Amino acid sequence: MGKVGAGGGSPAGLSALLAGAGLLVLCVPGACCGGSCCPQLPPGSAPGWAATPGGFVGRGPRGRAAATPLPLLGRPLFAVAPGDRALSLERAPGTAAFVAMAPRAGRRRRSEAEPGKADRGEGASRSPRGMLRDGGQPGPGTLERDPDKATRFRMEELRLTSTTFALTGDSAHNQAMVHWSGHNSSVILILTKLYDYNLGSITESSLWRSTDYGTTYEKLNDKVGLKTILSYLYVCPTNKRKIMLLTDPEIESSLLISSDEGATYQKYRLNFYIQSLLFHPKQEDWILAYSQDQKLYSSAEFGRRWQLIQEGVVPNRFYWSVMGSNKEPDLVHLEARTIDGHSQYLTCRMQNCTEANRNKPFPGYIDPDSLIVQDDYVFVQLTSGGRPHYYVSYRRNAFAQMKLPKYALPKDMHVISTDENQVFAAVQEWNQNDTYNLYISDTRGVYFTLALENVQSSRGPEGNIMIDLYEVAGIKGMFLANKKIDNQVKTFITYNKGRDWRLLQAPDTDLRGDPVHCLLPYCSLHLHLKVSENPYTSGIIASRDTAPSIIVASGNIGSELSDSDISMFVSSDAGNTWRQIFEEEHSVLYLDQGGVLVAMKHTSLPIRHLWLSFDEGRSWSKYSFTSIPLFVDGVLGEPGEETLIMTVFGHFSHRSEWQLVKVDYKSIFDRRCAEEDYRPWQLHSQGEACIMGAKRVYKKRKSERKCMQGKYAGAMESEPCVCTEADFDCDYGYERHSNGQCLPAFWFNPSSLSKDCSLGQSYLNSTGYRKVVSNNCTDGVREQYTAKPQKCPGKAPRGLRIVTADGKLTAEQGHNVTLMVQLEEGDVQRTLIQVDFGDGVAVSYVNLSSMEDGIKHVYHNVGIFRVTVQVDNGLGSDSAVLYLHVTCPLEHVHLSLPFVTTKNKEVNATAVLWPSQVGTLTYVWWYGNNTEPLITLEGSISFKFTSEGMNTITVQVSAGNAILQDTKSIAVYEEFRSLRLSFSPNLDDYNPDIPEWRRDISRVIKKSLVEATGVPGEHILVAVLPGLPTAAELFVLPYQDPAGESKRSAEDLEQISELLIHKLNQNSVHFELKPGVQILVHAAHLTAAPLVDLTPTHSGSAMLMLLSVVFVGLAVFVIYKFKRKIPGINVYAQMQNEKEREMVSRVSPTESRPHIPQTELRRPGQLIDEKVDSQLIGSISIVAENQSTKEIPTYVNV
Repeated sequence: MGKVGAGGGSPAGLSALLAGAGLLVLCVPGACCGGSCCPQLPPGSAPGWAATPGGFVGRGPRGRAAATPLPLLGRPLFAVAPGDRALSLERAPGTAAFVAMAPRAGRRRRSEAEPGKADRGEGASRSPRGMLRDGGQPGPGTLERDPDKATRFRMEELRLTSTTFALTGDSAHNQAMVHWSGHNSSVILILTKLYDYNLGSITESSLWRSTDYGTTYEKLNDKVGLKTILSYLYVCPTNKRKIMLLTDPEIESSLLISSDEGATYQKYRLNFYIQSLLFHPKQEDWILAYSQDQKLYSSAEFGRRWQLIQEGVVPNRFYWSVMGSNKEPDLVHLEARTIDGHSQYLTCRMQNCTEANRNKPFPGYIDPDSLIVQDDYVFVQLTSGGRPHYYVSYRRNAFAQMKLPKYALPKDMHVISTDENQVFAAVQEWNQNDTYNLYISDTRGVYFTLALENVQSSRGPEGNIMIDLYEVAGIKGMFLANKKIDNQVKTFITYNKGRDWRLLQAPDTDLRGDPVHCLLPYCSLHLHLKVSENPYTSGIIASRDTAPSIIVASGNIGSELSDSDISMFVSSDAGNTWRQIFEEEHSVLYLDQGGVLVAMKHTSLPIRHLWLSFDEGRSWSKYSFTSIPLFVDGVLGEPGEETLIMTVFGHFSHRSEWQLVKVDYKSIFDRRCAEEDYRPWQLHSQGEACIMGAKRVYKKRKSERKCMQGKYAGAMESEPCVCTEADFDCDYGYERHSNGQCLPAFWFNPSSLSKDCSLGQSYLNSTGYRKVVSNNCTDGVREQYTAKPQKCPGKAPRGLRIVTADGKLTAEQGHNVTLMVQLEEGDVQRTLIQVDFGDGVAVSYVNLSSMEDGIKHVYHNVGIFRVTVQVDNGLGSDSAVLYLHVTCPLEHVHLSLPFVTTKNKEVNATAVLWPSQVGTLTYVWWYGNNTEPLITLEGSISFKFTSEGMNTITVQVSAGNAILQDTKSIAVYEEFRSLRLSFSPNLDDYNPDIPEWRRDISRVIKKSLVEATGVPGEHILVAVLPGLPTAAELFVLPYQDPAGESKRSAEDLEQISELLIHKLNQNSVHFELKPGVQILVHAAHLTAAPLVDLTPTHSGSAMLMLLSVVFVGLAVFVIYKFKRKIPGINVYAQMQNEKEREMVSRVSPTESRPHIPQTELRRPGQLIDEKVDSQLIGSISIVAENQSTKEIPTYVNV
């Protein structure tokens, strides 16, 4: 965690990725694919110091990368063309150190180099601005040349003590992982592999071991198994004698464990495939393993036995407890996904992580991939209302929302550092695209103030965000940052954690001593701080805790940072002044605690020389480390502070074996340093000796002495300074103005700081300033600028708000909704709070502290509820209102409408919902040939069709975030006939009353009618209606054959209707439901009256029938109104009312009430169900002629 994409991150740059591991990864030619020579790793093995896109992320706990080399292979280490070999990177102090060398992007390279030209490639350099020329001889200069300020190069060739060893038989291997066991150990392990990019797997591997600091190596393939293919090498960060090898999972899933620095191994089979490991920071045998199927396992026996902790763990979001913040050292923090895809923050013990023993420190869900546990802090992200909100827990206390300036409106945040009880964060605000603002917090990590605006950012090779920020090692509070100003990127430096920034002063002279005309602020020195996609070209910067004054970096002089004309610069006084040391890029390694600098040139040509400086880069001596020029792939330094032995990895030709050159630097020293070999050096910033509230004096070795320093002694003395205004930054809510004063921002009310205290208590009243964290100044203005305890004033309530915990205005019926009451100011301890939920329930509280976790309430009905809160503390009152929409999930939508209708007749369509009451809805209707929808708040509409044919109607119902729809078709004709059908009573015994059954029975009935009558099936449509007893509607339709003959006339339809009724009355229509079960189909009440359509003229008998219908309708209405029954008369109103309840949602009480027109025997709107339960059918009235019976017919048109 800690630094995120911070330009190389830690004081040792990329070495933070490997802290404590002594690990190097190499690749060779012929294995490049897409510019990368390293395979893509699974997710979870992403490197530290890299932030994934769109998340709230940071580096994992220290030791993650050390425990596993996976992060190194997870990103391309370099990009080389065929014929080049990849290189390594520089290691952190206390571990093996890597120096990276590779051709700079765009530099011309030879595919083959002649050995005789190797010296010229490194010894002679171009000199467009007075640099060294052929053989290192200076070119013509100017009168202002100052030889004393020129960087001196001694071209006499000196020889270093070295030995060479070839890894015979591994010439085809294109990857290597190297580990130096540790301080005071002579053991080096090398794992070489052949990675087949076509197969995407490792096909060969070899394990080598040296016990004499790399002079000779022994091949250990027989000890691990001749047929065993190894994929990764792991080292315990707390006991480097313990080694773990992982086999290739495509062959077998096993671990090989060694407790004697790799001399012997025991093999243990696994029942899962390891993707990454996390070692405990203190307990050497405790390990967490993340599998490829997102399961987390733990081992308390260094991998010999494993126990499942949790399934569904988010990659790279699991952490050991932080010592000091957690009482249980075996506590595991993790982010896990629930079954429905949400993420939760969980904690549990490594050996007891059952459901009952898991804790959820953060209530509710968090955003995916957002958990960070680092030092004393835990961070999570939660997005609501479209905005991300960030929460922090300090020392495992309750979470608090992180407070940025009110209108920062962050859209992305990355934790950069949590050192020294303070959070350093990079925030991309709403109006930024490629830059971030740096913010620094108080001790709890809650209140943030601006440190630097518009810091440059870029995308790493894996899409991760890289922030151009570098923390200088050895000097507390010192940072370098690249800031974008008017589309120009400039490098700034701070010595007090971002309170003050300034540009870097360019060197006075160049390499030859010629003056450099560069005037601030128009011209300055700019440095590359980030790790590029090729970390071995530009972007190298290095510093060491043991050499606090020395910084080496690549960059350029000018008005802005450039990727061209890159040179190497060094500062030996902590960034106050700089010198140019090389015109081309070099990798620099610190030897002897920084007392000696080793530089190797970035080149694709073979080399046999390097440069050494004993005087902090002022002069350089040329040394040969091999007799035969070597294509250098990487450099591994001895772990520890001294770093006096170095192994250079390379090859003599493109097809040769790995060559390991051991270089021993001990011979370059005369003796061990004594006290008289040192001089004092005062840390300062442009002459100001007080840095972070203290004067610090260090001791440096005198430049003319070549003695070995030995153990680092640190600062000679440290003296606190008297506090001045420069030791204080602006407090939260305050901004620094041009006169240097910190004044409240326009959005900040200073009195709001007292809102959480009560009358009689006290609070810290800010002066607008806060002391820079870790600043050691004393006295002076400290008392004046420090926040003062002040009695809480009695204030009337003001700024009352009531909101839901998730910021939404909706709640779900039957579920808890948490309401939060917020008050800007007022006496909170003596406040009476009354909350009315709007559903007849109200509660009262005596103070706000009892409501810190919110008020939970359950609504049992849907609707819009007016939630009110009233606050009164005797000095005044305030109120607030929240209109809360309570809904229940909409599960299904069914569109109910007639199956057949006539042209120019009004049709009713109704959306039937399940459940029927879900809250506020929006209906979107599409029908006919309309290109624009009709949007309503009601679930019913009426419309007409002006032409014949088939029409499609769609209704979409929007309920909250859910949108459901249903589509139906309706046939439109000039005229049609309909008839009610009934069945044998035994059919009811087999009627489950579900849509599928009704559809199938309708098909069977139609087939029976066609067979019994010979009427073409195109004229018949049958729809079985919902409910019992079983009934159906028979439609007689006009039909036009494909030949184009005219459709059937009204007389034809009448003939067909009479034929159908005749056959039905003769019991000629029947079907077999199942063996032995015969079903008879007949017209309702066995009437044979023909169906007649509504026409302009009617016979006398028809008019008489109409009057009869009207009379009967009135009688039915009277009977229904007075709830009486007359024997022998079927009161349709009761049946119709039951069907209405089934088919139509109760939009309003009046819509659910039955309505029978007096001109109809029954109301239009019977149901046919194609997809769900019901469908409304028809809307046409037909007057029937009574031809053969005096009974009132029950067959009518819909």
